[in-house]
Amino acid sequence: MSLTRYEPATSRLQRSELAVPGSQPTLFPKALESEADCVFLDLEDAVAPADKEQARHNVIAGLLEHDWRARGTTVCVRVNGIDTSYMYRDVVDVVEQAGHRLDVVLVPKVGVPADVYLVDALLTQIEAARRLPHRIGIEVLIETALGMANVEAIAQASPRLEAMHFGVADLAASLRARTVSIGGPNPDYPGDQWHAALSRMVTACRAYGLRAIDGPYGDFKDPEGYRAAARRAAALGYEGKWAIHPSQIALANAVFTPPPAEVERARRILDALDQAARDGRGAAQLDGRMIDAASARMAQNVVQTAAAIATRAAASRAFVTTRA
Repeated sequence: MSLTRYEPATSRLQRSELAVPGSQPTLFPKALESEADCVFLDLEDAVAPADKEQARHNVIAGLLEHDWRARGTTVCVRVNGIDTSYMYRDVVDVVEQAGHRLDVVLVPKVGVPADVYLVDALLTQIEAARRLPHRIGIEVLIETALGMANVEAIAQASPRLEAMHFGVADLAASLRARTVSIGGPNPDYPGDQWHAALSRMVTACRAYGLRAIDGPYGDFKDPEGYRAAARRAAALGYEGKWAIHPSQIALANAVFTPPPAEVERARRILDALDQAARDGRGAAQLDGRMIDAASARMAQNVVQTAAAIATRAAASRAFVTTRA
């Protein structure tokens, strides 16, 4: 293994990421009560230009009013792009007034590392001025040809950077790709037309310690299509997927949750290798198959994910109990 190694970003369970328009605050309590691991309150594409300022006020109030962390939910705000007149006020107002209740800022349409640097610099200054108790993370959307061309450099842009999200709809527009649905397959393409881009982005994420999250699937009345897209992403190493409708939350959680049998086998692998190490052996056999250090690394990933899911479930149960 190379002596060069990038430490993993802050660990967060992110199987499902529910998108909630900032212009519809009546949906905030429903999002809080949902089983989504993460919720992002949206100030960008889901909000009409005339509603941008009011949506920002709504999001600030929603962060202050609702105890997202008590539910075990990661709360995020998607700001407008840095090429707009809204972005700086999104960051300044939200973080100055409610940054102590915010986990992550999601930056759309990132094209070069400097885009991340700009947001990082703003957050650093506001956190210092307001003496915020924790560092706010940054996540980015890779959804343009420029962003995909620079994905490896963007992955190294900031120590705040935690995750990359695959923005299939805007990427399709940027590439002028022919598609039939957001996130769905094109019957004219022999296979998955997004495989190459998904693979490139997840490789950049894993190389530099970031989480990889798949983006939206537009047809929320097509659960089988959603499951298929989620399974393809999971097979490549993605940790979760967006839910643009509450009905997609359970689908994402199911796909990105290791089955009990897989968790049990992972624990047995770790136990068998621990015993082998005590016996002075570097490898072992389990169920007629050889296992070694690589097996242990894969098994550890499964066990850690299962532990994070259990912690999230416990926090959710405790939250419901206190509200009852």
